[in-house]
Amino acid sequence: MAEYESFEVRAVAKYVPISAQKVRLVIDQVRGMRAEDALAVLAYMPQRAALLVTKTIASALANADENFGFDRSDMVISYIAADEGPTRRHGRFGARGRFKPILRRSSHITVVLIEEEVS
Repeated sequence: MAEYESFEVRAVAKYVPISAQKVRLVIDQVRGMRAEDALAVLAYMPQRAALLVTKTIASALANADENFGFDRSDMVISYIAADEGPTRRHGRFGARGRFKPILRRSSHITVVLIEEEVS
């Protein structure tokens, strides 16, 4: 029997303008699923982060299909994470001379797909 080598296909969305904490709530729902099933689940989620995660998974599927020739229906999400990106800091002035800071958080979404082993 031939030895099976698993290839990883990656897609990274950087500087996404939403906090990593909000994105993690969405990606926890699709971790470990088949990629096409994950896209179907994300299509009905009301969170704004679901659209951004959908785009990243779709990009990884396109990379698998175009660059490596894998079948889209065989791809499984092996790793998905949302890391913190840079925080843009500004603010406004409040009552009695106080400064009210505003933190605009961003995140980096990473998706790694592998081909499901057919047994």
